Amino acid sequence: MGVLLCSTVAWGQPAPVSGTLGAVGSDTMAGLMLRWGEALNHRYPDITLQFQAGGSASAPTALVAGTTRFGPMSRPMTDTERQQFIERYGYPPRELSVARDALLLVVHRHNPLASLTREQADAIFSTTLACGGQQPIRRWEELLPVAQWPYGKIALHGRNLASGTHGLFLDRALCNGQFRRDISEHPGSSAVIAAVGESPNAMGYAGYNHVNAMVRALPLIDEAGRAIRPTVSTIQDGTYPLSRNLYLYVNLPPGETLPPAEQAFIELIFSDEGQQIVRAAGFVPLPQALRQPPLLAP
Repeated sequence: MGVLLCSTVAWGQPAPVSGTLGAVGSDTMAGLMLRWGEALNHRYPDITLQFQAGGSASAPTALVAGTTRFGPMSRPMTDTERQQFIERYGYPPRELSVARDALLLVVHRHNPLASLTREQADAIFSTTLACGGQQPIRRWEELLPVAQWPYGKIALHGRNLASGTHGLFLDRALCNGQFRRDISEHPGSSAVIAAVGESPNAMGYAGYNHVNAMVRALPLIDEAGRAIRPTVSTIQDGTYPLSRNLYLYVNLPPGETLPPAEQAFIELIFSDEGQQIVRAAGFVPLPQALRQPPLLAP
């Protein structure tokens, strides 16, 4: 029989619940986690969420060490990370998809570039051309007519190694190739957006919720040759090529239920209020069909 992680998604009158919740992981999800924590505390004043944003790579480490029960990640756990957890506890972590997001390729707001294929993105950001490109792309003249601006070397910006965004972009946009060494790496997507917004010759990749008027997100060409813009609908249904789930990994032994405070947090996430918070934080809510209490097999 499965283990019901949440008793209900209805966000009705609360019973008295108290406790301090710990979470370690994705900096992409930091604002979202804190907003969920504030909503939970408003509903249950004796519950506090303490969140440490060390990047997605810090979540499996903290879960294995037993310093947290919750590990938010902007990418799936790797097989190695999952196996390390299993070796420590004898059972796998519970994986919950809690929101939708996307990786965006961004340029300066006045850049005239219309769109990119995955082969082009790979040829720009990698040294390996694993997605099938014929040659590296290093200058704007290789993407735009010489008479158009910008021109010269493409200045690249991205995330650092601890980031789930970094790892997922490597896998999905570079076909698991290798990044160029001259990419300026930043600890957060907001820094990537700021750098690209200030440099006419720049291009970068960042999370959907950080885009602002200083930059323009490029449509990506899908396998059918269509230019797909990153919108709520194309991210929610996955037609935008770099759509992704945001995850919460939970240390929950088979056959057991979460303590009341932790259960209240999960209940909030999957409630209508919790998914409204997802939208307010700049992410994309789960499709309605996925907003049910997750039934997790032991």
